[in-house]
Amino acid sequence: MDMVDTQRASYKLLIDGKWTDAASGQTIEVISPSNGQPFAAVARGGAEDIDRAVKSARKALAGPWSRLSATERGRILTKMAGIILERAEELAQLEARDNGKPLTQARADMQVTARYFEFYGAAADKVHGQVIPFLDGYTVTVLREPYGVTGHIIPWNYPAQMFGRTMAPALAMGNTCVMKPAEDACLSSLEIARIAMDAGMPPGVVNIVSGYGEEAGAALAAHRDINLLSFTGSSEVGTLVQQAAAKNHVPCVLELGGKSPQVIFADADLEKALPVVVKAIIQNAGQTCSAGARLLLDVSIYEQFVAQVAERFKQLKVGTHDMDLDVGPVINLQQKNRVERFIKQAQESRVPLLAEGSFAANLPAGGFFVKPALFGPVPRDHSLACDEVFGPVLSALPFKDEQDAVELANATDYGLVGAVWTRDGGRQQRVSKAMRCGQVFINCYGAGGGVELPFGGMKKSGHGREKGFLALEHLSTTKTVVNFHG
Repeated sequence: MDMVDTQRASYKLLIDGKWTDAASGQTIEVISPSNGQPFAAVARGGAEDIDRAVKSARKALAGPWSRLSATERGRILTKMAGIILERAEELAQLEARDNGKPLTQARADMQVTARYFEFYGAAADKVHGQVIPFLDGYTVTVLREPYGVTGHIIPWNYPAQMFGRTMAPALAMGNTCVMKPAEDACLSSLEIARIAMDAGMPPGVVNIVSGYGEEAGAALAAHRDINLLSFTGSSEVGTLVQQAAAKNHVPCVLELGGKSPQVIFADADLEKALPVVVKAIIQNAGQTCSAGARLLLDVSIYEQFVAQVAERFKQLKVGTHDMDLDVGPVINLQQKNRVERFIKQAQESRVPLLAEGSFAANLPAGGFFVKPALFGPVPRDHSLACDEVFGPVLSALPFKDEQDAVELANATDYGLVGAVWTRDGGRQQRVSKAMRCGQVFINCYGAGGGVELPFGGMKKSGHGREKGFLALEHLSTTKTVVNFHG
């Protein structure tokens, strides 16, 4: 049975290597953010489907997958990367329509997605154990082994990338997986699951159950027979997921969002910083956990630099995904209302709106479009300075000196990413060390996907690490073997 009923454009679940309808027989409409109209449907999976998927993964764990060498596992992942690159344009077109992001961004996403499978395919046989010097007559080894069945709940903002980011290292380490993608945008995830099967993945190793978070997601988080749970989403939902997993003593890797600062000192290369600052907040319409949402400026350059950012914001154009402009629509009406509520609150409390982008001509009436907005100076205790908007809204705040900059950078509940812009080498090291976040960029922001770079948060941005070799450690466990031969 194929994954898609082409007459209805209805995508099915992948369980035990077979494409199947949800047990309920129900589906969820897939809405295009660009026009608000349905163009496909996904199966509405629930607890029964999750249970079938976990049982399938458990069976596969004891089957042929466990007998493959790490090299053989890596070859399957590498083959997946090649197929993703071959189908990159098709996948990008689907991702852009499903998520609303401009085509250029979707195309970049596919390159990064392939890179995850390349990286972890090559890394699969390079994770070594240890030999520990111990007492005379003993040989002690530490083995690194898969957890077993891992659960993965991923968000709608980067469906393809998130598949690669969370599943590739889990598979490289020999786990079997059950994924619950977000119902708002998951078509590329389902397509990549099909690519896994085409690349020779044994049945049951990869299982995908689409559905609502409160149904399928909650069932996966609370399932008694998973061994580790990976979740990316809001801090609020992350708390619920972690509580559900804790009842079964299941460890979690959580990435829960951010309110990331870009700290710009007076000696920085402002010309270099300007386009980076703008891109870091408008990418994916600001719907990025690591978006550079706070612009912290030395008071001596505040007016000058904010004026330059404002000019850039005035030139930004918002359009449909296929217009391929600066900013696409946000994901749905709920998100549009959320972003507009932040903007309205700021205006009602008289926070200066310095600039905003504009809509392209002839936009569809039903699209979920929001103009990028620059506010400043934003009071330090205002929600716009503290809370995650998850939209193309940039808050500018001045600081008076280095100590004040650090305090301001750390003055939120989040700690995911930060940036320091300065030519002073000592200051680069002092400030980056003092910032409470999982990644710090110096005179740059982001790193083209950063597949090789460990990523994760502090505070309410979560715990555990994804990307790089550290992800392989977080998606596996150790066994200490003590051999007495004296």
